[in-house]
Amino acid sequence: MEMLEHAAVVPEAVPAAGARKAKALGPVLIPLSAGILFITLWQMKVIHALFNLKTFQLPLPSAIGRAMLDNREILWSYTRYTLTEAVLGMLLGSALGFCVALAATAWPKWGAGGLLLAASLNAVPIVALAPIMNLWFSDGMGSRIAIVTVTTMAAMAINAHKGMNMIDPLALDLMYSYAAKKQEVFRYLRIVNSLPYVFSALKINTTASMIGAIVGEFFFSSRGLGYLLSNSIKVAKMPLGWSCIVVAAIAGVLFYLIMERLEKVFIKWHSSQRI
Repeated sequence: MEMLEHAAVVPEAVPAAGARKAKALGPVLIPLSAGILFITLWQMKVIHALFNLKTFQLPLPSAIGRAMLDNREILWSYTRYTLTEAVLGMLLGSALGFCVALAATAWPKWGAGGLLLAASLNAVPIVALAPIMNLWFSDGMGSRIAIVTVTTMAAMAINAHKGMNMIDPLALDLMYSYAAKKQEVFRYLRIVNSLPYVFSALKINTTASMIGAIVGEFFFSSRGLGYLLSNSIKVAKMPLGWSCIVVAAIAGVLFYLIMERLEKVFIKWHSSQRI
């Protein structure tokens, strides 16, 4: 009798395990299938027919792939150069933004002006920042790092400030009931509570930093993906230009995924990581 009951349970467990596996693969398979379909339509010139484009205006994926293969060494070298600018600028801008958030939380009357300044700097177009930063830091890597620093500071300042102030009043009362000092409230409550907001800002800044670095290279640079993209368009080497776009997109996605992984490691205690 027990064997019959056991045999009745096993077939039900298999579909359940299969359903869980399908549910786990769903978020990957759906966008992957959509991407394959889009590339297939692109290769078959369906996109060209819809928008009345020629292949010299929008190269086929096969031509872009050949250009990536033929120029893999220079693409790899320039990608590392652009990523260095993006990473260093993002780290510096995020650190400055976090300091602005700390000041605005510790001294609300005086620090709020820092948030306003960070937001106003973020509103300045990159095309206006590029000549100024080039004048200040010459045409080396420093000018693009400065551009990325300015463009990533506001997101961190605003998000971190929000996280430091959106705390549970009961938790704040509990800290004060234990006679916690202001520094201890910041360390154990405000900063810890701001971490999910900080990582949200960092994920935003991964893409913003790539944009800032590449656009900055359009104006004053002798290396980098932006420089290669600009030159390729000027001499009508569109497959190579699109190769730069594809590589930049891949680098941006990987940069984002790394930051997302770090978020899972450092704030695995947060409710958003238990989904």
